[in-house]
Amino acid sequence: MTDQRLCYQGRVVDVYRERVRLPNDARVELDIVRHPGGAAAVALDDQGRVCLLRQYRHAAAGWLWELPAGKLDPGESPRTTVERELVEEAGMAAADWVSLGRLHSSPGVLTEVIHLYLARDLSPRALAHEHGELIEVHWIPLEMALGRCHSGDITDAKTLVGLFRAAALLQAPRARGVAADEGMATGETA
Repeated sequence: MTDQRLCYQGRVVDVYRERVRLPNDARVELDIVRHPGGAAAVALDDQGRVCLLRQYRHAAAGWLWELPAGKLDPGESPRTTVERELVEEAGMAAADWVSLGRLHSSPGVLTEVIHLYLARDLSPRALAHEHGELIEVHWIPLEMALGRCHSGDITDAKTLVGLFRAAALLQAPRARGVAADEGMATGETA
């Protein structure tokens, strides 16, 4: 049971005050920020480099390293969003897309869900940065990007999760291959 009251309606988010009954029967009042969601791409080229955007974010009081990403438009699928954003922000299209799952940005107050994808088999397109976007496009080796995650240089949640999930996915076939090879040496079957 939910009782909602719209407190603020904006261009990107709406803020509601909601009275809800939790699964333990407790009744609470929550402020919920409703967001349409987004999608982000870990774009990996044939040299093993990943696209990272150095983007100015006023809310973060400075420049952040981020994956190409954007907000879902009404009626738009996450895959359509991420394809559009990769072209607009990074100047690339991808022929190979693999889902890396989704993440909840801040589930205590925000409904935003971000869908993550690994994008490969890239081809150049014209950049189309929006007015008011300050973006630098950089291509760095995936291992270096992961190092920046570990060092704290990369702090954006979708970028951290996307890079780590992509690295795990890319290493999984090698790990399975090693295990199968070891099994064959000992006579075990996979």
